[in-house]
Amino acid sequence: MNLRNVFYLSTFLILALVLAACSTAEETSEPVSEATVVVEASQDESMDEAPMDEEMESMDEELQSIAAIASGNDDFSTLVTALDAAGLVDTFAGDGSFTVFAPTNAAFAALPEGTLDALLADPQGALTDILTYHVVGDAVLAEQVVTLDSADTLNGAPIAIAVVDDGVVLNDTVNVTATDIMASNGVIHVIDAVLLPPTDEMMEDEMMEEPTQTIAEIAVANDDFSTLVTALEAAGLVDTFAGEGAFTVFAPTNDAFAALGDTLNDVLADPQGLLTDILTYHVVDGVVLAEQVVTLDSADTLNGAPIAIAVVDGSVVLNDSTNVVATDIKATNGVIHVIDAVLLPSTDEMMEDETDAMMEEPTQSIAEIAVSNDDFSTLVTALTAANLVETLSGEGEFTVFAPTNDAFAALGDTLNDVLADPEGLLTQILLYHVADGIVPAEKVVTLDEALTLQGDAITIEVTDDGVILNDTANVITTDIKATNGIVHVIDAVLLPPTP
Repeated sequence: MNLRNVFYLSTFLILALVLAACSTAEETSEPVSEATVVVEASQDESMDEAPMDEEMESMDEELQSIAAIASGNDDFSTLVTALDAAGLVDTFAGDGSFTVFAPTNAAFAALPEGTLDALLADPQGALTDILTYHVVGDAVLAEQVVTLDSADTLNGAPIAIAVVDDGVVLNDTVNVTATDIMASNGVIHVIDAVLLPPTDEMMEDEMMEEPTQTIAEIAVANDDFSTLVTALEAAGLVDTFAGEGAFTVFAPTNDAFAALGDTLNDVLADPQGLLTDILTYHVVDGVVLAEQVVTLDSADTLNGAPIAIAVVDGSVVLNDSTNVVATDIKATNGVIHVIDAVLLPSTDEMMEDETDAMMEEPTQSIAEIAVSNDDFSTLVTALTAANLVETLSGEGEFTVFAPTNDAFAALGDTLNDVLADPEGLLTQILLYHVADGIVPAEKVVTLDEALTLQGDAITIEVTDDGVILNDTANVITTDIKATNGIVHVIDAVLLPPTP
């Protein structure tokens, strides 16, 4: 007989006694005192208290442990397999007070293909991290859960909690589908997806205390850095990051490299040039931990160009677009911060890096510099068509404002018309980019105009954004020295005045 039936029966008996007493009183015309009813009722209640208490104690004794409940429910078979692999079954079978947000088999099955197998293959690492992220170290019933914004887990990372449309949602995506399954050592709430702790916290737990691997070894051991490793190997930089030193590496993930699309193949095809420029742009000399990074506006890289640093809504953003998604992965020779995009040094900085060796003692003519730089291929084509290559290869002192390929491309169909008239319009335009004599940047900024070999002058204006020619072309790189002059790079083609 359950408690409710006992209660109803006892109430019925009390009413029956009262009615009987009333009936007797009516028959004998003797009033029944209120005290008589109370005594009789209290006597009946005292008779029922003992069996009720015994039944409550019996219910407590019948509660199973969290582990036993999970083992007895077929819908938790994957969870039990995971707990067993991680050696956590005894923990949830013994004494304690836990709240377990328990994913169903369907929740585990919804993980990306191969993920569950990978977790089971790393039972003391990632699997344990994830399982302990589902456990709170005290019993928290549903009525308390709905009052919380978050709950700290045994993993160390918190779970976000929100009440949405009368349901409880964890970490913005995972729904609580059943609550308050009571156990002898806590409570279970059922959820419809597996909770994944933040990547940086998982990585930190594995690597923060005493690093035993180099930067290169950490990258090789982590499948999410496989493209980075391929790039480092192509550029011959693996030994650098496997040896001694103190480096800070902002490491792009595979997804970050994949976002480059076809550009990635172009980069890998130039391992000693563009690829090396890009990879060294991700490395800072010395160890710079996250607590120091957030105090900086920029950091100089091994590439020579700086990375801009900003803290936006509590997160670190590099070059206004790249997010730092994990920090302080310590290595024996430095530290790694994980980023979600590949950092690309600006074109002018890359060109400056390539010409650093030529700045002190130039060994190439203006024409040779143009030929050796892929970004001047259209300029070389134009010089060849106009028979000006020899002029800029020989003796003399010239200042050339050199348009990039992108500058020529911006002409559109006009470029074809210009190339079709090599001895006329093309020659006039090219000579309009050349001044007689050497005019370095420090002199350019003092001028209002410069006379060209074409015969007309170029106007010069210094603004907050830099040097602008003819109100349209920006000087983006300066003072590339040659044996017969100097080159300044511009981002638009200069067109001489129409006669």
